[in-house]
Amino acid sequence: MRVKCVICDKIESIDDHLPSTKKLRNRPIHTYMCEECHERISEKTEQRISTGQFFVYRSGKQKEWLQ
Repeated sequence: MRVKCVICDKIESIDDHLPSTKKLRNRPIHTYMCEECHERISEKTEQRISTGQFFVYRSGKQKEWLQ
């Protein structure tokens, strides 16, 4: 299956039998990120978490501190 990264618009081929491929095919709300963009975002998120000023809004009204 050919997929396009939502951040950098790079087109890649992924195996048709992977669970992530099935999610992309059956649920159009799921998006694909290439490995490079995924790693870059993960690194930036880890840096923000380490500052101690990172909030997660899961419940809608309460702020949760991520440690």
